[in-house]
Amino acid sequence: MRDGSIVLFHNAGKHTPEALPGIIEYLLSEGYSIVPVSELLLTGEYDIDNTGRMCISGMKS
Repeated sequence: MRDGSIVLFHNAGKHTPEALPGIIEYLLSEGYSIVPVSELLLTGEYDIDNTGRMCISGMKS
C-alpha cells in the first residue's frame, strides 16, 4: 500500500465480508483515507506510467 493505491475486493470472495472490517480498521489506523475511486482518478490529459499510476501528461513519476 502507498498513497493513491486502489484496493480491489471481490464481492464474491469467500472471506471478504469477515476480513473487511479488520482491513479497514488497520488502514485507518495507519493514516490512510478511504475514498471513492472517482476521487483518485485524474481528469483531463493524463498518461499511465510503467507502474500503472495515472500521471498528468508529461509528468511521469
